[in-house]
Amino acid sequence: MKITFHGAARTVTGSKHLLHINPNKKVLLDCGMFQGLGKETLTLNSTWGFEPSEIDHVIISHAHIDHIGLLPKLVKDGYKGKIYCTPATISLAKLLLIDSAHIQEADVRYINKQRKKQGREAVEILYTEEDALNVFPLFEAIPYGEHYKIDNDIQLLFTDCGHILGSAAVNLVVREGGKETRITFSGDIGRYRDMLLRSPDTFPQADYIIMESTYGDKLHDLQRTASTDMFNHIVQTCLKNKGKLIMPAFSLGRTQEILYMLNMLEVQNRLPPLNYYVDSPLSIKITDTIKKYPDCFNKQVQQLLRTDHDVFSFKGLKYINDVKDSIALNDIEEPCVIISASGMAEAGRVKHHIANNIGDAKNTILLTGYCEPLSLGARLKHNNGDVGIFGKRFDVKASLAEISSLSAHGDYEDMCQWLACQDPEMVKKLFLVHGENDVQVNFRERLLRKGFQDVVIPSLHEEVGLGGA
Repeated sequence: MKITFHGAARTVTGSKHLLHINPNKKVLLDCGMFQGLGKETLTLNSTWGFEPSEIDHVIISHAHIDHIGLLPKLVKDGYKGKIYCTPATISLAKLLLIDSAHIQEADVRYINKQRKKQGREAVEILYTEEDALNVFPLFEAIPYGEHYKIDNDIQLLFTDCGHILGSAAVNLVVREGGKETRITFSGDIGRYRDMLLRSPDTFPQADYIIMESTYGDKLHDLQRTASTDMFNHIVQTCLKNKGKLIMPAFSLGRTQEILYMLNMLEVQNRLPPLNYYVDSPLSIKITDTIKKYPDCFNKQVQQLLRTDHDVFSFKGLKYINDVKDSIALNDIEEPCVIISASGMAEAGRVKHHIANNIGDAKNTILLTGYCEPLSLGARLKHNNGDVGIFGKRFDVKASLAEISSLSAHGDYEDMCQWLACQDPEMVKKLFLVHGENDVQVNFRERLLRKGFQDVVIPSLHEEVGLGGA
């Protein structure tokens, strides 16, 4: 048995890990898209490092695009088996994959228009909406806590990881050569005492663990400060400066957290009387979908639902679907709050809002999540007075701020708490994936001090042999 790492290896996006069982059986854990890596991104997303038609099973940890985003290309390139994930992941994945296909189509149209002017060859689209639709019949829903026999050699158990709605750790019992090997893939690990979701579950003892490490060298600020920080930014920007507060926010997870915090400010009679715009059709659809899974919420949110039937709604909230209404927000002069995708400000409507408002000192761009180093969000954080957007340079006069306590990823204490159910001496190898290399090196030292004997940081396409149990 062996495993090869074809994404999220010494970087954060593109999660893809291939388990090789017996001579010919192959199981792919996640099928994510690389994001925010500049000119390398398209090449990375076009190169598998394996043959899709040879894959027997695909298991998905959760619905973020960097974990599911290449499923349509996988099917397009020959995969015909089932795709196992939780019911909520299926609901979210259908929305996100269609949206991703639309982004691919728009991006390729723009790129090829530029390449034609330069006399260069056109690039091929990763996948279309039709390719995304071809994925849907392959989904197989497996609830949390159910021991599911995939085939005679593989048993699957999903345990809640508390990262986003439907997120799961993948726990496998693999039979090979008369021996059983227990393998756990964390997916992404959420936070204990999360604002909305249940805390991560414990999981069975594993022989091998593949574990994310995004914030392996960081401790988050307490989440309770996020609501206060947001309130202060609204007061300063909208009430005192009479400007616009623009928040890039991921459609899945972050937007709902922001709406929940604003709802709580209203419950506490502290919400400033303004217009609050959610300018993202995908965010609207995802919020409606999340409301259908109240059992995934933590006890505090479920208790609030007894008196407040919609914890994501409040006075002044307005949803923007039509692109004309989105453009019209640029002409609004009164103070307001605009929440729009994407979270890294790398694409979507928020990029237009930033371009139209960054030159006015009254306004604030409030970053609310992780930003890949080459993304617009990261460039804004480290700006030197101007920034490039849509091929133009813009003077940065608006205030730039960040709420660092908002993250769906656990910090190193959360990740160590997730591992606390394991006997380190029984874990033969622990692989660190989904993290920047310098962060992983620091986290590896912490895990070695906790008694884990062999902590590996695999490189892209690296192959590692696994022994039996």
